[in-house]
Amino acid sequence: MTGQEDKPARKRRGGGRPTIADVAARAGVSTITVSRALRDPHKVSETLRDRIDQAVRDLDYVPDSHASALASARTNVLGVVVPSLTNNVFSDTLRAIYDGLEGGPLRVQLGNSRYSAAEEERLLRIFLSQRPCALIVAGNDQTPAAREMLENADCPVVQIMEVSPDPVDMMVGFSHFEGGRAAGAHLIAQGYRHIGFVGARMDPRTKRRQAGFAQAMKDAGMYDPALIMTTATSSSVALGGWLLRELRQKRPDLDAVFCNNDDLALGALFECQRSGISVPDEFGISGFNDLEMMAAAFPTLTSVRTDRYGIGLRAVEMIRACLDGHPPARKILDLGFAVQARQSTARSPRD
Repeated sequence: MTGQEDKPARKRRGGGRPTIADVAARAGVSTITVSRALRDPHKVSETLRDRIDQAVRDLDYVPDSHASALASARTNVLGVVVPSLTNNVFSDTLRAIYDGLEGGPLRVQLGNSRYSAAEEERLLRIFLSQRPCALIVAGNDQTPAAREMLENADCPVVQIMEVSPDPVDMMVGFSHFEGGRAAGAHLIAQGYRHIGFVGARMDPRTKRRQAGFAQAMKDAGMYDPALIMTTATSSSVALGGWLLRELRQKRPDLDAVFCNNDDLALGALFECQRSGISVPDEFGISGFNDLEMMAAAFPTLTSVRTDRYGIGLRAVEMIRACLDGHPPARKILDLGFAVQARQSTARSPRD
């Protein structure tokens, strides 16, 4: 005898792991009693507790996220899917989400899609299988399969960092197209005439900023595709310097650049300083997002300011309102943007 014959066989449903119903049957109690014992042990007698604990050990039962929500269709988990955990743009929004939930019953389950549509689909499938109370998803460029999952989700969904007329459910953000157009218009108004665009990674939000910038140039009769420099490479400060250097070698007449984010803008500033180019009188620079470093740089850098923290807070408010049974009347919240003009575009008046 090895002793294995005396060990009770595990009960499985469909060949999967033991369920709370298996534990209840083993202990001779109801599933509600098991749920209560696992969630609030002090609410059941010591005798029942011991019997249930023994059944849990016999079956190697591991409670899943559903066990704490037997009486409802949802858990207290808020699923959040963003494309990056290191990008300051998204870290500001995540900080707001956590701050907005502090002290409440909801907990965040965080997914990083790493700018991969396939990974976003995979994460959504996992999250939805766990019956979240709500979902927050960055962007509105989901694949057809991902959008179908979100449309069929039995919970509130908020898409963030964008505005469009066709949200899955709710949306809070701003127009990247209009932000790019405003940055281009600002550089034109400051007297620059050969204005380029520098972009990296080229995700959908970057492409919309580029399209807005191009529209501003076309409106002024100044659009020149040869002044566009982009790469699929991930953004960095060093890359901003390299891109500007490459663009200036092709077009020495370049006198300003709109960078699709602040990392690239800071790199462009460093490249100008290395090359002895005066900013802003000889060359103008604008970024996008207005991270802290833009005001700390010397000279200070112009950028398009976005309310990333506010986006996270408003998304949480919308979800809480839905869970309280009072869904917001406004499904789309446009928090806007502002061109924060600083020294890098403060060109001296010319005759």
